[in-house]
Amino acid sequence: MIQDFCQWLYDTAFAEMIRASGYAFPWFESVHVLAITLVLGSIAVVDLRLLGVASLGRPVKQLIREVLPITWVAFAVAVCTGGALFASNAVEYSRNFPFQMKMLLMLLAGINMLVFHFVTYRSVAQWNEGPAIPLPARLAGGLSIAMWVAIVAFGRWIGFTIGF
Repeated sequence: MIQDFCQWLYDTAFAEMIRASGYAFPWFESVHVLAITLVLGSIAVVDLRLLGVASLGRPVKQLIREVLPITWVAFAVAVCTGGALFASNAVEYSRNFPFQMKMLLMLLAGINMLVFHFVTYRSVAQWNEGPAIPLPARLAGGLSIAMWVAIVAFGRWIGFTIGF
């Protein structure tokens, strides 16, 4: 079923346009890399605060409120451009180990974020302004930054393992 969808996506006019154009793929890829840079950078600001390494003078709630809108906009751009890149060679990407790992890590990062926001963050009033962050929040920050660095590494690895 997944391979059928990937083949359908590969056969679309949009995917063909990306493959046929000498400019589309590099432009989509450049915007994708810039968006991922913003995603990783903005998430790192929050994660480093949770780890007690940076921005210790800023309340956690304020930092999250200021940074997450940037993260979400950049993530939306990364998803759109990444989707276009994927469409251009969907069948091969779907079978590619680094791509599979990138997708798995993104899923795990999403689960980590949901657990943080719906479980750990509920007690933020108790640790919002202090430098002492509870262990579950530190774990969420550490896992998050580690997963996003790995996502970038696997994403970069894709370019060395996919042939057109």
